[in-house]
Amino acid sequence: MKAKTPKPPAHLAEPTRVWWRSVVRDYALEPHHLRLLQAACEAWDRLQQARELLLRDGLVVEGREGGVRPHPAVAIERDSRIGFSRLVRELDLDTEPPASGRRPPALASNRRGV
Repeated sequence: MKAKTPKPPAHLAEPTRVWWRSVVRDYALEPHHLRLLQAACEAWDRLQQARELLLRDGLVVEGREGGVRPHPAVAIERDSRIGFSRLVRELDLDTEPPASGRRPPALASNRRGV
């Protein structure tokens, strides 16, 4: 019997759900990898939301004393980009999958008894 392919979380943006499906299709993921994938997708969506705010409002906002300060979304964008990058690397998605088909993430060696 073929295992059921997990669906992307409904709260993700449509382009992110498309990416989720491609990762699940191309990689053999364990349940804990799916949690990391969800976190990566959420970080990507948060990064995009911060970018939209920055495009709308600009990189700086008025400060209390009348000067300017970085827009709070600058830090959100930076932190989300770092989180996304780390999660993609953790899942070993930063390289192309082999042409021979699905492959597990490189972390399989962390299992006990391997």
